[in-house]
Amino acid sequence: MPTLVLLRHGQSQWNLENRFTGWWDVDLTDKGVAEARAAGVAMAAAGIDFDMSFTSLQTRAIRTLGIALHAMGQMWVPVIKDWHLNERHYGGLTGLDKAETAAKHGEAQVLEWRRSFDVPPPPLETGSPFDLSTDRRYAGIAIPVAESLKDTIARVLPYFKAEIAPQLKAGKRVIIAAHGNSLRALVKHLSGVSDDDIVHEEIPTGQPMVYDLADDLTAISRRYI
Repeated sequence: MPTLVLLRHGQSQWNLENRFTGWWDVDLTDKGVAEARAAGVAMAAAGIDFDMSFTSLQTRAIRTLGIALHAMGQMWVPVIKDWHLNERHYGGLTGLDKAETAAKHGEAQVLEWRRSFDVPPPPLETGSPFDLSTDRRYAGIAIPVAESLKDTIARVLPYFKAEIAPQLKAGKRVIIAAHGNSLRALVKHLSGVSDDDIVHEEIPTGQPMVYDLADDLTAISRRYI
């Protein structure tokens, strides 16, 4: 029975500051480091082992994975980093304080941007300080200007099916350390969650979600540890 663990990164600095983060590269807070370490300790205590790991190109997820694997004594596990597992791109909302944005645009509009399935936020403006077009890690990639959850699923799911699912079907034990919305995409697929319900799925930081999967990779069970 294939085993898959999904792990959202520990608390980031902009999580703490209640700012829209998206693709911007923000590091962990001290609390986030502690959450990542606790996740590793919990997985080790549960007797979980890994053969492969996947993460995004964003520091908060990469560090969370490394800290957790270190706590498990499994730093040797191969790590594959890919932009398809990045957080949803928040476009023109990137860097903005969520409360101030609600005051400016109205609670209803911000709620639609944050929680609708297929409505993206306003696009990132040309010349924005959060423009990533010169970031070497994204060379050759068509960086989005904004993404809805639907858009995020459209890049995460094909990557999962092409690169991660074959490893699970081969019997590999896999951990994916990523982000709230990229992990929502996987939860929606694996657990068969509807478009309406997935936007309300809350994935806590630094808490491992363990999937026991059937051979066709449908979920038999999922639990937090």
